[in-house]
Amino acid sequence: MNLSTTAPTFLRQPHIIRHRYSSSSSSYFGFSKKENYKRCRFIALASFSSSSYSLPELELPLLPFPKDQVLVPSEAKKLHLHEARYLALLEESLFQNKSLFVHFVLDPIAVNETLREASFAARHGCLVSIEKVEQLDVGALVFIRGIGRVKIVKFAQEEPFLRGAVVPVKDRILHEATELNPKVLQLKEAIQNLNSLEIKLKAPEEALLQTQTANSLNWAEKAPGLDCDESFVPSLAERISFAAYQPVSGSMQSELTKLQEEKLKAMDGKDTLERLRNSLEFVNNNISVVAAKLALQSLKGQ
Repeated sequence: MNLSTTAPTFLRQPHIIRHRYSSSSSSYFGFSKKENYKRCRFIALASFSSSSYSLPELELPLLPFPKDQVLVPSEAKKLHLHEARYLALLEESLFQNKSLFVHFVLDPIAVNETLREASFAARHGCLVSIEKVEQLDVGALVFIRGIGRVKIVKFAQEEPFLRGAVVPVKDRILHEATELNPKVLQLKEAIQNLNSLEIKLKAPEEALLQTQTANSLNWAEKAPGLDCDESFVPSLAERISFAAYQPVSGSMQSELTKLQEEKLKAMDGKDTLERLRNSLEFVNNNISVVAAKLALQSLKGQ
């Protein structure tokens, strides 16, 4: 992703950003390039329960994205960072924070036409690990992997990039392994079947024989070796429950929109078994779609 527009300035209270805006100007995250970002300020979204503060905290760099770019655990993503503040974030993440930072979404929640102000909530935080960096003539390509959900509880720094404290967000333990394991196995088998179908679709010669979904599953099956509190790493079943939420080869815009809706629902959920069921339904639907595309491809080849 090319993050080339000035990010908003964050002040004081966390969770909601409010700023003045012009609806006629071009913007990113709702912020015009011509805005005076020093006028931005936070208002409280909600108070945290005392139990939130008993969780382990990490203070890490924070990187904001628009609502349609939520990242889920197990997902791989490539970023093109070239502005000085983002390269500073990258350097600190690599050399001071064990290759970790937080990917989060700025969600517009209200517009006050009288005051000409818009508000944004910091949502859907995901702890990410930097897997690889490729230096470019301008900036760098950064390959990241979503590890687990986090909640931002405090903003500690605004310049040159955002930094804040986060706590882990994990599923509630509602089910025994005897309930989860059969669904985990069904989902893994469905993902492998989907991968087998996808690689049969016509693709460039340089395309890998592993789809994004299969790549996420392979990562989810391994115990991530991170130098941080283990509370930030989801359980095996929870990791696998997220693996299905990847784009399928040749997806149309309507399918990508559906994927986005499913990713948001998966990030909000706290029941592993329910997410496994939803993931299985999502993968089986994708299998039907890809099978139909293969049938059409076969007819065109005759």
